[in-house]
Amino acid sequence: MACLLAVMLLPEARPSYAQEVRFKTLRYEEDYSAIQPDSADFYSQVKHIPLGKKHSYLSLGGEVRYQYFWYKNPGWGSEPEDQDGFMLSRILTHADLHWGNHFRLFAQLQSSFAAGNTEPASPVDENPLDIHQLMMEADLYAKNNQRLFLRMGRQELSYGSQRLISVREGPNSRQSFDAARLIYDAKYLRADAFYANYVQGRKGIFDERFWDGSSQLWGTYVTLPQISSFPGVDLYYLGLSKKSVFADAVGRERRHSLGTRIWKEASGVSFDFEAVYQFGSISMSQIRAWTVSMDASYKPHMERLAPVFGIKSELISGDRTPGDRLLNTFNPLYPRGAYFGLASLIGPYNLTDVHPYVQWEVCRRITWSMDYDLFWRMGREDGLYAVNGALIHDGRGIKHKGIGKQLGTDVNFRPGRFLDFKVEFTWFDTGKFLRFAGLGKSIYMAGFTAAVKY
Repeated sequence: MACLLAVMLLPEARPSYAQEVRFKTLRYEEDYSAIQPDSADFYSQVKHIPLGKKHSYLSLGGEVRYQYFWYKNPGWGSEPEDQDGFMLSRILTHADLHWGNHFRLFAQLQSSFAAGNTEPASPVDENPLDIHQLMMEADLYAKNNQRLFLRMGRQELSYGSQRLISVREGPNSRQSFDAARLIYDAKYLRADAFYANYVQGRKGIFDERFWDGSSQLWGTYVTLPQISSFPGVDLYYLGLSKKSVFADAVGRERRHSLGTRIWKEASGVSFDFEAVYQFGSISMSQIRAWTVSMDASYKPHMERLAPVFGIKSELISGDRTPGDRLLNTFNPLYPRGAYFGLASLIGPYNLTDVHPYVQWEVCRRITWSMDYDLFWRMGREDGLYAVNGALIHDGRGIKHKGIGKQLGTDVNFRPGRFLDFKVEFTWFDTGKFLRFAGLGKSIYMAGFTAAVKY
């Protein structure tokens, strides 16, 4: 009945451009060069505006997203109650200029607002207007299905499974970097070398600073794509320099991450394994940290509407001995915001996590998901951290590892190519660690998201 209602209420449009619209996480990766300039429909004309010169055109697009959230016992009872909940809104709009085959400019504005919060909103939730992306791209070599190009300016970065570098889609404001990137792209290899500065969000209008140097990121990322039955492989090195606060060290850290990811997407069994080792220094301490993560799923060889059964698990190192001038706390760098669900209660620091889940495409437009997450501290002598790295509790004097259990479910409704609706519920049952830390109340969260992309 729900599927029938979805089809009746908002039937998907099928104009001539439908097969050419492919929205991507990184909007600058979309390609509308194949749209014919003389297309009759208005939307195609907006996505491909000819500029006279051969292979030159302007493409316009954007996104509008509204979210409503309601929490009971926010902060496990440590934060003020809000009986009415709060609203978040975000507007993104961009222009993509292609001049010939070998040069382009991409610009994107972002505006985000928060309403109804019990406490002042951070720049992550409220940033009235800023230049989110402004970059140029120029080919240095393009021949025989090989391409070497330079991408320079303010831009979003996203690598692999977004465990370490992400666009941060979950929170209200997406994140970006001022970066210079040299990228080689061929059929069986993609290699990216870059140097970047993280863009610190501010709550004014056009007040984000360019290349301020407060948080620096550099590295190389190499991807060998999946070929037939062989899995894809990522190899990378990432360097970080920024001020950080951990339970056992505070100061400017210089951290190096060596990692690999092995992944495969298939109709039956899919998997994603990733391992990272970190070293460096912070204040007077040396850094030695690591993480291993896994995401494996199985979809029965049945009809298209078969459910997907999966399990995720992560081992994320925490500090072992306070005061020994050796920091073992893993730093996830710039991860995706909704790391363990839209509620975003815990960050990927000092953690052991087991996370079974099921996803079912109820019909072509509706998907239902449910997951059950169990959390423990990896190290008894380290604390509990939020998604943004803020220290929730330093963990001192508490030997219990059990943080809690989280049950989440959501229903995603996509009535058409441009619209997306999502309803989500989360229950977090506190464990012994949180109760001994004075954070003993269970959290309940309900959220609703409505988004349109164009």
